[in-house]
Amino acid sequence: MSLSPRRLLTFTGIAAATAFLAAPFKALSTSLAVNVAAATETALPAANVNIWEALVLGIVQGLTEFLPISSTAHLKVIPVALGWGDPGVAFTAVIQLGSIAAVLWYFWKDLADITTGSIQAIRQGNYEAQEFRMALGIILGTIPICVFGLLIKKLIPDFDHSPLRSLGAIAAASIAMSILLGIAEKFGSRERNFDSLKLQDGILMGLAQCLALIPGVSRSGSTLTAGLFMSLERETAARFSFLLGIPAITLAGILELKDALQVDLGSGGIIPLVVGTIVAAVVSYAAIAWLLGYLKTQNTWVFIWYRLVFGAAILGAIATGILQNV
Repeated sequence: MSLSPRRLLTFTGIAAATAFLAAPFKALSTSLAVNVAAATETALPAANVNIWEALVLGIVQGLTEFLPISSTAHLKVIPVALGWGDPGVAFTAVIQLGSIAAVLWYFWKDLADITTGSIQAIRQGNYEAQEFRMALGIILGTIPICVFGLLIKKLIPDFDHSPLRSLGAIAAASIAMSILLGIAEKFGSRERNFDSLKLQDGILMGLAQCLALIPGVSRSGSTLTAGLFMSLERETAARFSFLLGIPAITLAGILELKDALQVDLGSGGIIPLVVGTIVAAVVSYAAIAWLLGYLKTQNTWVFIWYRLVFGAAILGAIATGILQNV
């Protein structure tokens, strides 16, 4: 079967993303002299995050989870830059539930329509129905990130403290993804709308979603980039990205919450956790609504330039000793 130019561009873009991101990380991973214990010591226990810090972190989580700029990167870089230290996996895992609630809330009608439409299509044997193809695309598109996520958990047990989560690695990922999104924005034809989505779109975007396992890449950023490479309209790519991300974000949140519950949060950590989660939910909802409206009429260059400057600023701060590469 011959590849059409559009499909060839799609595969080339995804392959380029993998290769481009792998190169700096391979170099960084050889520097295993990074002190894992030091990274652990800089993380604040959830009980030590006060209400003001929880409020700020909730806003950061809400703004960055769905904008294509990486929530993982910002939740580590911003508190470290403010001198608070890394808030830790336990705290960030819990407040991520606010973002999960927001995306379920925003897309509740879409999810209900897809579910009921799929059930009706199965009963009628109409497997060409749009709702059924959407549901199947989301399911198949979720499988790759689940497989690779489990492999990382198995092969790199202490991944949360690995060199791949260092500030330098996050900066490299941010810069690499800004370049890839720029290429997709420049050369994507943006001629396909939501009604033209196909099963293979879910699979291809699901493969691109796997790149988000690398801290600093951004799940929405990698899938939006893939969508543009697949000639989707910007708003269609973002909307499908959010729908595709619901199972992955929910599963990741549940798994991380299970680990977080094993951490002693302390009585002083409960109120900040509640504040952070509620704020994250409200801001996430607003961010989703704003982004979808923005992409109907605007391009993605604001995010491209932001990611480039963000990554360069981190590297500059590390080079000058303002930040430690932990």
